[in-house]
Amino acid sequence: MCPHCLGRALPFAALLIVALLVVSIGAQVRPSRQDAEAMKRKVATIQAHGEQSSKQPRRTTVTESEVNSYIAYELNGTLPEGVVNPSVMAPGEGRVSGRAVVDLDAVRKAGKSTGLLDLRSYLTGSVPVAATGVIHASNGVGRFELESATVGGVPIPKWLLQEIISHYSKSPEHPAGISLDDPFELPARIREIQVQRGLAVVVQ
Repeated sequence: MCPHCLGRALPFAALLIVALLVVSIGAQVRPSRQDAEAMKRKVATIQAHGEQSSKQPRRTTVTESEVNSYIAYELNGTLPEGVVNPSVMAPGEGRVSGRAVVDLDAVRKAGKSTGLLDLRSYLTGSVPVAATGVIHASNGVGRFELESATVGGVPIPKWLLQEIISHYSKSPEHPAGISLDDPFELPARIREIQVQRGLAVVVQ
């Protein structure tokens, strides 16, 4: 797996990580080049260990600041058009939150509105989209359990968040986009991810 592929997969798996989608960003530490470089080295180390045949377990701790700095400095150019300023937060006990400013006009135009009562009719402009949930990651498989989601601070149902994620996660491998409920294989022989307050421990 290439470093950028692992870089995209690791933040998503570890901290609601393309990261894509919590509270105010102002409450977080600003991204730094130093933390981005530290995360880049850890990604390379995780990748290298994943390519080895050694069965010796390895634990790598990544901090919230390192992940956000890595997203800002290393993954910024790989984000889908219409998604900016993504960030993640780890409140602890397996819970993660993510936030990004998203162009909802593109989502609305791609969907099929059924009238004024359809929430998609009100998706306009670029607004903050946030989601909070629990990451379950063990035995080499990860799964995200959504707890809540908002658009511009207003609570939205799960199906609407799914439409936003589906629109921006479409690819040749996933023409319909990624489903929130689908389990995903952890990269680089990662067996488990333990999300604690402000950090995550990656177990290989």
